[in-house]
Amino acid sequence: MTTPTEASSAADEVLFERRGRLAVVVLNRPRAVNALTAGMAEAMLARLTEWAADDAVETVLVRGAGERGLCAGGDIVAIYRDMQCGGHATEDFWATEYRLNSLISRYPKPYVAFMDGLVLGGGVGVSVHGSHRIVTERTRMGMPETTIGFVPDVGGTLLLANAPGESGTHAALTGAHLDGADALHLGLADFFVPSARLCELAKALETEPADDAVAGLAVEPPLSELAEQRGWIDEAYASEDAEEIVRRLKASPVAAAWETAATIEAKSPLAVKVTLAALRRARARGPVPGALEAALDTEYRIGLRLLAGHDFREGIRAQVIDKDRSPRWNPPTLAEVGQEDVEACFAPLEEDELGLAARVAAL
Repeated sequence: MTTPTEASSAADEVLFERRGRLAVVVLNRPRAVNALTAGMAEAMLARLTEWAADDAVETVLVRGAGERGLCAGGDIVAIYRDMQCGGHATEDFWATEYRLNSLISRYPKPYVAFMDGLVLGGGVGVSVHGSHRIVTERTRMGMPETTIGFVPDVGGTLLLANAPGESGTHAALTGAHLDGADALHLGLADFFVPSARLCELAKALETEPADDAVAGLAVEPPLSELAEQRGWIDEAYASEDAEEIVRRLKASPVAAAWETAATIEAKSPLAVKVTLAALRRARARGPVPGALEAALDTEYRIGLRLLAGHDFREGIRAQVIDKDRSPRWNPPTLAEVGQEDVEACFAPLEEDELGLAARVAAL
């Protein structure tokens, strides 16, 4: 039996329902492709914490309202406005969002995510850390942060660092959109279910264990183009230096590699170099207990540094405010980004540290 839908304090931007033993989260900003706001993150964190201790809840499902996707990421227009007025709302939002990501990764019950349509940035954070990650033929996933002068966050540096070969490095530096098969190849999803059968799956989850319900509707995915390109990707990206990666791409006999070099050179040079460094640090740490929280702590450091810098603001301006698609990066080229510029983004925040890894270790 379904209880009445309850609106969160975020003015109906995220809805919560109970259907039998299934608890449902609906991201409810369809006109903005359900872009995540601070209020939505706060409401999800509170309700998921409540449901974790509720014996009447067996499974949690997260999905997006409308037809366009689960979530297009964080509300970067709100972030831009906060930067313009010198506020602190963005860092507070990230602190809540990252705690939410950590909770999802450690959730004591099946957490099913319908990753249908667009799943970008923060949308990855509320889905890929779950236990049952469902993609479809409509999935378009990505971490496009270097396009706006930022770095993959919500644990994205860890997720992509541990992808097969250098495919995660490629996805991170280019910000490429991935289809469902590519997401499965990268280890960002578990099952492929036709979009038309998601409602059927949601209904089955009301009465069946998540494993059984998903297994009953999952189908063989199509081939991943990203997996087929592993040869030139692994060869080109097997470097610690972004400029060397671009040189190798340009020297490749594969036309797609040349196009990729141009794509990377159009991104924020600082963001590209910091992203590569973050990926390598996350890979060195390995998929050990607490690795996600350590990555989130690092991403928080980087985020606050970029928030105070030039390229993040300029990238949002060029992409979504003025929409001229002509960002003026500073420094303007990879060669002009010094190692000291990169290292400064990783420097400790002292009393402003997020501290998720320490909290988890103390549990």
